[in-house]
Parts: sequence; structure tokens; C-alpha cells
Amino acid sequence: MSKLNILEFPDARLRTVANKVKIFDKQLKKLVDDMAETMYHSNNGIGLAATQVNVHKRLLVMDFSEDHSHLLVYINPEITDQSGEQKREEGCLSVPGVYASVKRAEIITVKAQNVDGKSFEEDLDGLHAVCLQHEMDHLDGKLFVDYLSPLKRNMVRKKLEKQRRNAAQEVVF
Repeated sequence: MSKLNILEFPDARLRTVANKVKIFDKQLKKLVDDMAETMYHSNNGIGLAATQVNVHKRLLVMDFSEDHSHLLVYINPEITDQSGEQKREEGCLSVPGVYASVKRAEIITVKAQNVDGKSFEEDLDGLHAVCLQHEMDHLDGKLFVDYLSPLKRNMVRKKLEKQRRNAAQEVVF
């Protein structure tokens, strides 16, 4: 397994709409393993969409367990039903250090495929539902900062640019 580079806002590649996965092979399984490795070794990430690692396939991984023992994989996910509303504070590996409250559906039904191409359907709520909706947004070229006002989104962009400038100025011996 290898760790992949996570694209960061405002990288234009994050706006790419992902294509449906049609081939379920060893290469796809390796991508899933590499995405899981990347997620597990990144700032407390609980979800990662392929778009975030510059792979434009409809694939996402999640794991809410404390010990990283329950990897969830959703390939070609579709929300087939939703109800209610919840508002939660969200963060994103592609928008490091930024958190904002976002409205999402409270309960969703998702239809997807596993790494072998087998279809399944699940009813999700709470954090699981929020995370899936967040990661599915990535597959559609959308980020959680898109739910913010243009003023707040611009402030986020400037904050991240400043963080990158400061990191580039740090001298390592």
C-alpha cells in the first residue's frame, strides 16, 4: 500500500465530476487499499473520495472505528431516498484546518457496489449519513465550502494560501 497525495482547495481538479466505475479488478482493489492507507494517515480523516487523490472514479472509503478496523467502501454510490435534516460541523482533508456547519439529510438510503462489483443497499443516519453525503459531493466536484457564503469561502481560500506560504517558508535542517 502507498500513501497518495490529497488535493487541496482551491485546486481545480477537485471540481472534476467522477466517472462511473465499470471495471472491478486488482487495480481497483489496490486503489481502495491506497485510499484507505491515505485516509488512515491523514489528520483524523474518516472519509476519502477518489477525486481528492486525483482519481476521477465514483469511489469512496470511510471508517469511523477507533482502531481503523471497519473500512467501508462505496463504489458508484447513489442516494435513492432521503428524509429529515441535520446540521453538523464538517471538516475535510482537502480543506485542512477549516470547519463549518453544513445542512444535510438526516436519513438516507444508498445503493452502491463493493470492490467485487456486487450491489448492496443501506439505510444510514447520523455521522455515517453525513460522511457519505460529504464524500459523494466530492464525486460531483463539490466541496463543503460551497455551502458557505462567497465571503466565507474567500476567507477560507485566503487562510489556506497563507498556511501554504508559511509552510513553504519554514526551513528544515
